[in-house]
Amino acid sequence: MGSFFILEGGNLTIALFFILIALFISTKDFIRPAVKKFIFFATVVAFSLLIAGHYYITTARMAEVTKAYESNKDVVCENRVHRKAAQSQLINKELGWILDGDSFTNPKYNRVFHTSRCIEK
Repeated sequence: MGSFFILEGGNLTIALFFILIALFISTKDFIRPAVKKFIFFATVVAFSLLIAGHYYITTARMAEVTKAYESNKDVVCENRVHRKAAQSQLINKELGWILDGDSFTNPKYNRVFHTSRCIEK
């Protein structure tokens, strides 16, 4: 459950903001009662489906990356620190990378790469 909030924290915040807007709008007098319920219900359902779908896709990709790494295949991770020079980092066991939970670490680098930001090469 902890990884859910790590992976989807930003999306949950955005969804909560729009749900609060829908709640505010649905309390106005000029909105018909049947529409009030629909606005709120549709907003909650839509964001729930979108977040659940994004979580499913991300965790499936993380599993593929982990499987590829364990099979000694190359993995490419997004490098958000160096946007001008090396925008991606090649990761594999031969280069000294270690899979620690959901993150790749290497004693030669001072940062870790989360598997959610990686793809199989």
